[in-house]
Amino acid sequence: MKIIHTGDWHIGKIVNEFSMIEDQKFILEKLVELLEEERPDALIIAGDLYDRSIPPVEAVELLDSVFNKILLDLNIPILAIAGNHDSAERLSFGSKILNRNGLHIAGNFDKEVKKVTLEDRNTIVNFYLLPYSDPREVKHILQDEEISTHDLAMKKIIDKIKETLKEEEKNILVAHGYVSFMKELALESIKEDPHKLGELETSDSERPLSIGGTDLISGEYFNCFNYTALGHLHSPQKVGSDTIRYSGSLLKYSFSETKHKKGVTLVNIDEKGEVTVTLKELTPKRDMRIIKGPLNELINPEVYKSTNTEDYIYAVLTDEGELIDPISKLRAVYPNIMGLHKETSLEKIESKTSASLGHENKSKLELFKEFYNSMSGKELTDEKLGIVKEVIESVEKEVT
Repeated sequence: MKIIHTGDWHIGKIVNEFSMIEDQKFILEKLVELLEEERPDALIIAGDLYDRSIPPVEAVELLDSVFNKILLDLNIPILAIAGNHDSAERLSFGSKILNRNGLHIAGNFDKEVKKVTLEDRNTIVNFYLLPYSDPREVKHILQDEEISTHDLAMKKIIDKIKETLKEEEKNILVAHGYVSFMKELALESIKEDPHKLGELETSDSERPLSIGGTDLISGEYFNCFNYTALGHLHSPQKVGSDTIRYSGSLLKYSFSETKHKKGVTLVNIDEKGEVTVTLKELTPKRDMRIIKGPLNELINPEVYKSTNTEDYIYAVLTDEGELIDPISKLRAVYPNIMGLHKETSLEKIESKTSASLGHENKSKLELFKEFYNSMSGKELTDEKLGIVKEVIESVEKEVT
């Protein structure tokens, strides 16, 4: 069976006050072209179809148009789950009616994880659709007081799936969150971001699910599945092996993603349940790039003539003296410039030191602890630390 795994479309997203809807329409058309070429047996969307719980009208219209092409024109089933950005209720609405057309959506977490069985000439595959849910919600639905973290919630859910799982059949889980085989090691450190220690490539456009690494889930739980299709991280990557993968987002949504190769994951499962994976790159209408150098050099036609000046640009200027209206001069060449920064002499010196590099691997909580210590000369008490954790988590999880 051939499957295409994607996720984190974030339709309706705005990046630095630029609407991405035109770029999303372009890349989704490229996806439809790939589906027409590859003719997979199913398309998996591992959460975050929308960027907001209440998406704008143009985002809803775009998703509706794309779904119609895939389901009705190409006759390819879609298996999708809600991510942490989606409104579970909105995605679930009408899903029973649309099942007959091949659209299978799990929006709300239920006591029984939604199971969809598809078959081709040689293979029968069971898809378990597990939408993103807060551990408190899982605790309430399963009536299990032990559940306090994303890890425990996932363990309890998969233990329940195992009660009826037929290992002799082919089984795929679709889920959304942070999964790592280095969870325990990552949680031992208080000085660095546990997600990075968990060997996960994260980016600035991903919304944290909790503070202090309590959103990390052990990869060990997924060994009972032939393939686990994950969403949430925007960089395509494997977790331990190719049988547990993040497809990554279709587009770059922050300048921390400039080196990402965006696309989808083509998954083939043979009669024995063996999985082979191929990454299919999709070329966007506009790339997202960081350019650096003196202003006059960046706007020199000899420098930019071989590049796409329509790309989304963040400029780092290295000029020593004062500049007059540099943003207007840059925008005359790069109309989609998103940001500008003038590098100072101090930054040039600090950029060469190990200390300046360290902040990139530190969590917001650790950075605040260092800030508090530098300002007060004291360490945060456990009580104050708990308050700061709650505040950071509340702010970062707020749905706009």
